[in-house]
Amino acid sequence: MADGTDQKSSNQMWGGRFASGPSAIMEEINASIGFDKKLYAQDIRGSIAHATMLAEKGIISQEDKDKIVHGLNTILSEIEAGSFEFSRKLEDIHMNIEARLATLIGTAAGRLHTARSRNDQVALDFRLWVKEELQKTEGMLTALISAFLGRAEENADTVMPGFTHLQTAQPVTFGHHCMAYVEMFGRDRARVRHAIEHLDESPIGAAALAGTGYPIDRHMTAKALGFREPTRNSIDTVSDRDFALEFLSIASICATHLSRLAEEIVIWSTPQFGFIRLSDAFSTGSSIMPQKKNPDAAELVRAKTGRINGSLVALLTVMKGLPLAYSKDMQEDKEQVFDAAESLELAIAAMTGMIRDLEVRKDRMRAAAGSGYSTATDLADWLVREAGLPFRDAHHVTGNAVALAEKKGCDLADLSLEDLQAIHPAITSGVFDVLSVEASVASRTSFGGTAPSEVKKQIAWWRGRN
Repeated sequence: MADGTDQKSSNQMWGGRFASGPSAIMEEINASIGFDKKLYAQDIRGSIAHATMLAEKGIISQEDKDKIVHGLNTILSEIEAGSFEFSRKLEDIHMNIEARLATLIGTAAGRLHTARSRNDQVALDFRLWVKEELQKTEGMLTALISAFLGRAEENADTVMPGFTHLQTAQPVTFGHHCMAYVEMFGRDRARVRHAIEHLDESPIGAAALAGTGYPIDRHMTAKALGFREPTRNSIDTVSDRDFALEFLSIASICATHLSRLAEEIVIWSTPQFGFIRLSDAFSTGSSIMPQKKNPDAAELVRAKTGRINGSLVALLTVMKGLPLAYSKDMQEDKEQVFDAAESLELAIAAMTGMIRDLEVRKDRMRAAAGSGYSTATDLADWLVREAGLPFRDAHHVTGNAVALAEKKGCDLADLSLEDLQAIHPAITSGVFDVLSVEASVASRTSFGGTAPSEVKKQIAWWRGRN
């Protein structure tokens, strides 16, 4: 049970409505300072903008505003220096800062909360934090895209097998494969940019839920805080956490892309594939098997997706049954977002490093590119184009050729002309021009195709907008 002093500080915070302080259990479940102290810079920034607007509108004096701003800047310095003492008994970051401000400047501190509530205050702090995190994510995705563009440029004509069902399908270039991830992460970055635009509205001034009777200027505070405009409905403002859900949704989709890439890195780095070698910086050894070089960084990126997806589901579940406007349930929003943001940052940074540092084993990729009769489709296309067969007939003829090559234990390109003509007499020696993997990839010149010439066009287009 809290002692009398603790009860008094709690009563001052809650006001005269309560005769006694919270129990230890209530204090434990109610306090959020353990995690929302991360919002200190946004809270102070918002309070300075609010106080400046109050003074400009004549709601508080210029003298009080100056004291408040000086005190808040002092608190900012204390927190950043590590000398600020956070108290669980003051619940959250807002009350911790306000209590310290009162100690520093006296009664003027009490004027800061004029025309606002903790409801719009936390909505502002959290929205500012998410906006800044999205801007950081945008920069990190741009760096990852740049890393892929570099590898694609180096390997525009590096032949490798393309897969469906993880079975060899058709030859592609490693540059083209890299550009597939450029497209993925480009969509992620576009979603980030849209989310920034979507949340670019200032909540401060909505107060508890109904707005305020003070003659405030919400457009002034919105501009001061770098928002496009203020929000338009006070009820929605304090109850909205769509911006947090959008961040988590974007994070989940991006993490899924990172996880797919991580899976390929794990597969490609095995001795059985041997397409790449990871640098020592992103690998670990075995405590018992000295020959091992494990792709732990990629595996951990793959695992982070579970945490991020879990955060999205958790917050969706918190929000799904809440009536308008604010409910204390929404205190559970921040830990999920903070954790997901940290996981996503780490995953993107690790993947960017792996892509920049990995060694591409072109010889192994080339050797595998022709496996599994990967140029069979080229034979079928040749039969359509040169012999005039309907594609379904060409498909059947090609299937017979593959069966014969399997029986002989050779590739399609190693079958003799006589072998092929025995399957269909319209086949000529010209067919061998398309049966090599290099000829196959060079022929795929359709827009967005794997031909080196087309890959270079894709790279140039992305470099122009990256």
